[in-house]
Amino acid sequence: MEYDTFTAKPIEPCVRKQYQVPLLSCPKSPSIDASLLSSHVQLAYSPWPFLCPWDKRDLLSVSTPNHSPHPSRALTMSDANPAPHHEHDPTTADVNGSKEQDQDDHKPRDSKGWDGKLRLDKMTLVDEPRDPHAQVVSDPESEDEGPPPEQLAADEDLLDDTPEDEDEIELVHCKISDMDSLRLERFKQMKRLCLRQNRIESISIPADAADTLTEIDLYDNLISHIKNLEPFTNLTSLDLSFNKIKHIKRINHLTKLRDLYFVQNKIGKIENLEGLTNLRQIELGANRVREIEGLETLTGLEELWLGKNKITEIKGLDTLSNLKILSIQSNRLRSLSGLSHLTSLEELHVSHNLLTSLSGLSSNANLRVIDISANPIEHLAGLDGLNHLQEFWASNCKLGDFREIERELRDKEELETVYFEGNPLQRQQPALYRNKIRLALPRVVQIDASKSHLSCFLEKENHRILLSLSGIPI
Repeated sequence: MEYDTFTAKPIEPCVRKQYQVPLLSCPKSPSIDASLLSSHVQLAYSPWPFLCPWDKRDLLSVSTPNHSPHPSRALTMSDANPAPHHEHDPTTADVNGSKEQDQDDHKPRDSKGWDGKLRLDKMTLVDEPRDPHAQVVSDPESEDEGPPPEQLAADEDLLDDTPEDEDEIELVHCKISDMDSLRLERFKQMKRLCLRQNRIESISIPADAADTLTEIDLYDNLISHIKNLEPFTNLTSLDLSFNKIKHIKRINHLTKLRDLYFVQNKIGKIENLEGLTNLRQIELGANRVREIEGLETLTGLEELWLGKNKITEIKGLDTLSNLKILSIQSNRLRSLSGLSHLTSLEELHVSHNLLTSLSGLSSNANLRVIDISANPIEHLAGLDGLNHLQEFWASNCKLGDFREIERELRDKEELETVYFEGNPLQRQQPALYRNKIRLALPRVVQIDASKSHLSCFLEKENHRILLSLSGIPI
């Protein structure tokens, strides 16, 4: 028994059923002869890629032969130059009585005999790409919006395999949006909670964890307000970087905090940090801070990171006598004044500012690392007394005098690394640049990104001596 291509109903032998198919109403559109393909042809999403909103004035009859063994295959053009079809007259009687059967199968019909539907088997809707100019043809009886998109909400399943005596809970990049559904109250010994890179909008941690919890890491979430941290007075580390926080609030009771991170938020003012006397480092990089303030009581602070803000002046640091690392990169500084009370300072990072001189460092005798890269500095005057300098980064400035390099840095006996690439002294004489730096600073081990010949020689010589002392043949 043969089956009709569109309805999948049995048909009588030697009967060619006709279906009227609407085509694009365009004078240049060719007539399309649609026929069933054999099993080796490519399937298509729609058998008529030129399909568009119906124009009943342009209806062509497509005949489908009854001998195809694949009633569910899609249709396509069978000939590059198909012969024109004849107009179908719905009033013409079929010699085998097929008109009567057709009317039974496709009621109601319009005046042209078409019932308004294309009966495509569901199997014809395969994974082939759809023509961008085609209009989707659907059967109302087989339409299905499909299941809703998968929702990966946080729930107890994420922690099912975690022992209840675990002291570190870490769920990174799990699409968690609701902290309550994690049922964290089960973990009575939880010391560290890390929920990085999720979709958390509000902080919600069981108060029962307050006695043991010392570290909260909510880096890269959707938190806008700092709330619900009142019970957690034992916290030593809090990371709220990469969120949407605009104001620092409700944390000055966390007097045991040592590390506080607010990188990449929307904070415009440093405030409400009074009482955090145990704070060792605070990171406020990539925010909207315009003024250094609110840090006077943080007398134990050792590291202050303020890169990529809008700061124009160094001030408000006089009480931070224990500060060792200060980073104010990518701001709007024009001078280094304001550092005179930072006698413990060891690292100063002020690259990508508007500095034109190095004056203001005379009181910072403990400096080991200075980064002044990408500033319009032409001269190195101001480095006197920095006898512990080990690394000096000055790439992409306006330094052009090798003699000045030698004069200002030759007495730095601990200096091992220098960066001068991108300066006029390197661009004007690239072939001689490294040799001149070696002659000016013979103790230097690393010039820019590579080691000097002298340091390589010394390493090889030390290696040879060690092999000799070990009795290994050289």
